[in-house]
Amino acid sequence: MDYLCFRALCCKGPPPPRPEYDLVCIGLTGSGKTSLLSQLCSENRENIVSTTGADNIRKYWSRYYQGSQGVIFVLDSASSEDDLETARNELHSALQHPQLCTLPFLILANHQDKPAARSVQEIKKYLELEPLARGKRWILKPCSLDDMEAVKDSFGLLINLLEDRDLEPPRI
Repeated sequence: MDYLCFRALCCKGPPPPRPEYDLVCIGLTGSGKTSLLSQLCSENRENIVSTTGADNIRKYWSRYYQGSQGVIFVLDSASSEDDLETARNELHSALQHPQLCTLPFLILANHQDKPAARSVQEIKKYLELEPLARGKRWILKPCSLDDMEAVKDSFGLLINLLEDRDLEPPRI
């Protein structure tokens, strides 16, 4: 009996189970989705191969939305005006989609290490997030492959939003 009490008080047991969330990660070709997620999983940078044909499959994104609990939207903050406008339209479409409109969004303004990168404030204004996403839970953060701590911090903020949602009483 004493042994069990001592063990319970002094010894570490297995860590508590971590919640798992189903997230969907979307963004235009070249935004850095694959690179960021691979780097986050500690995969070798040289083994990362860009996804090809992603623009052709954009119309099928919604097939992956069902069951999602959160959204990661990656955009290239150094992209052309045309690509940024396309990204804005796709983000607006996702924010209004019936399966995503109530979910928390993490918007990553990637490629902040490039000279042409726009600031988070510029992107926030250009994406027109304030009027569209009012009342929704979203985070807009800068990132780059050179600063994975910022990416991890951004994911931590998204997890906090997801956990807060878990604590909300069910709506009747």
